[in-house]
Amino acid sequence: MNYLNDPRRYVYFKENRGADNFIGGIYGSTATFTNFTHIGTALENPIREGVLLDWAEVEFNLAEAVELGLVSGNAEMHYNNGITASFEYWNASGLDAYFTSADVAYATASGTWKQKIGKQYWLAMYNRGIMGWYVYRKFDAPILNIATGSELPVPKRYTYPVVEQTRNEDNYITASAAIGGDKLSTPIFWDIN
Repeated sequence: MNYLNDPRRYVYFKENRGADNFIGGIYGSTATFTNFTHIGTALENPIREGVLLDWAEVEFNLAEAVELGLVSGNAEMHYNNGITASFEYWNASGLDAYFTSADVAYATASGTWKQKIGKQYWLAMYNRGIMGWYVYRKFDAPILNIATGSELPVPKRYTYPVVEQTRNEDNYITASAAIGGDKLSTPIFWDIN
């Protein structure tokens, strides 16, 4: 997401090897710790609060609800509020300039409303990995890299545990067949994209 010039990078990550230098590892491969960018200082705080639901999440969900016709309102306003909430939570500067980017502004960013909301929602969930995975599966956005080595896509679901397969074999076989197979690529029932 570096092409967005997202100012939250300076909170999410530490710069290494000079200013504005963020170097990510390659998905699925080993990486020498000193050669790549590390998490930001704010995330190293051992007494940092745990978040169950935050303002950004509520606003992105409201933007989706407007687009789905479930509530009245303005999706762009809620989208902007979601981004604003994330910036405020992380105490990141540069929000006004971020909104002027054609790749960020709701009216001009590329893609469908799902892709626009999904990308920004995913970025806002940086410190909440399971929520980032949920957002990715829900919106099919952003497009994530295939893991090097395994060359497998990001999983759509967890598979049933081995203990379920061995101790409850008949029901495991029935349930697996009903969902299209017990595979990481089998969508969950609500994933109808």
